[in-house]
Amino acid sequence: MLNTTRILSAIAIAYFTAIPGLAQDNSADMIVATVNGTEITVGHMIVLRNNLPEQYDNLEDKVLFDGILDQIVQQTILAQTITSPTKATVIEMENQNRALLAGVAMTGLLEEAVTDEVIEAAYNEQYADIERPREFNASHILVETEEEALALVIELENGADFAALASEHSTGPSGPNGGQLGWFGPGMMVAPFEQAVLEMEDGQVSPPVQTQFGWHVIILNETRIPSAPAIDEVRAEIAEELQQAALAKIVESLTASADVSRVDLSEIDPAILRDIDLVLDR
Repeated sequence: MLNTTRILSAIAIAYFTAIPGLAQDNSADMIVATVNGTEITVGHMIVLRNNLPEQYDNLEDKVLFDGILDQIVQQTILAQTITSPTKATVIEMENQNRALLAGVAMTGLLEEAVTDEVIEAAYNEQYADIERPREFNASHILVETEEEALALVIELENGADFAALASEHSTGPSGPNGGQLGWFGPGMMVAPFEQAVLEMEDGQVSPPVQTQFGWHVIILNETRIPSAPAIDEVRAEIAEELQQAALAKIVESLTASADVSRVDLSEIDPAILRDIDLVLDR
């Protein structure tokens, strides 16, 4: 909207008169222009500016000020040409006003319900105060037969390099990478593979392990107990979860205490919502 063509600029100049003495008033109610008697204030400009995309943050204040003022003046001129809005337009304004007020109310209520203290308590419950399962870093060599796997175990016992054997013999996708599987936790590997790893110590090579994919020779490179993420890494995620839960409770409570009366809808065809002609003036 800010880059709207300047064709209307001449019209704007003809229709509005800037109010002198602006430097003496720094309030949001300071009038910066009038359009056929309709006042435009600094407050109008501030709110519009606050809703602009971030890309406008890099514009100089003077450029932004002039652009926003021109936009509001031109919008006011255009709006004043509508002396008898259609029913659809009136309803749309009512809907927008309702949605705006509901959004403002929701923001205020959630700020009260989801405080930093509440977020920190949820973080401690979800991350800091729980025992975290071990994670494993392992490599494997996948072959078709137990005999091939046993032969590889013997080579490893005789000092062969695990990664080199994996690159040469493994039929799995990790073979070219020396058989490295990276870090994984409980439930991420098929049961026989995971069970074998759980019984191993760091640096140990397993006997052949059979799964539906074939026969594995596994080396457990290392294990770790993962640390909890820093609260700032998950703050937004936690806040969103808490806000959704809080909003549901707030709306439920407000609805329970509100005087809501619904008419009998059994005779109303839901397809009526498609009939736009009902709100268009004829």
